[in-house]
Amino acid sequence: KYAICPRREIGIRTIFNMLGPLTNPAGATAQLIGVYDPKLTEMFAGVLKNLGTKRAFIVHGADGLDEATVAGETRVSELKEGLITTYNIDPLELFGGTYPASDLRGGDAEANARIATGVLSGTLQGACRQIVLLNAALAIVAGGKAATIREGIATAGTCIDSGAALKKLQALIERSNS
Repeated sequence: KYAICPRREIGIRTIFNMLGPLTNPAGATAQLIGVYDPKLTEMFAGVLKNLGTKRAFIVHGADGLDEATVAGETRVSELKEGLITTYNIDPLELFGGTYPASDLRGGDAEANARIATGVLSGTLQGACRQIVLLNAALAIVAGGKAATIREGIATAGTCIDSGAALKKLQALIERSNS
């Protein structure tokens, strides 16, 4: 946390951009990590393997996002059972289409909170919902709660549509405000 301000002042990526996502104070054995450069997906997967991570997805969106995207393909390096496999996820295959990257742009904290609440309440459809479903699906698969990305998408959709995701957000907000 002490490196955030100096890193912003420098205005370029530093070693902290790489170390930050690899820190794991909770000791999680399953992870979803986004990286700023597609060339880093395999390296990060290798580091996680050496650190004892059991299952992980390291992702980079073709639109430059450090997360899985629905604006184009996502490069994925998957760590599973000690093996690293690299491939691309195509939102066209998973969702039947892609979205313009501009549909994924947020805004200030208030606007982003509205978007998050809209997605988790089920009232906001389109690109924002799909990108949440995709990233949640990867985390769900990494955590062993779904066998495939498609199954993870269905599970994430059920969590949103049932209201469980919004309830969890509200509980987190309440807890952080107490």
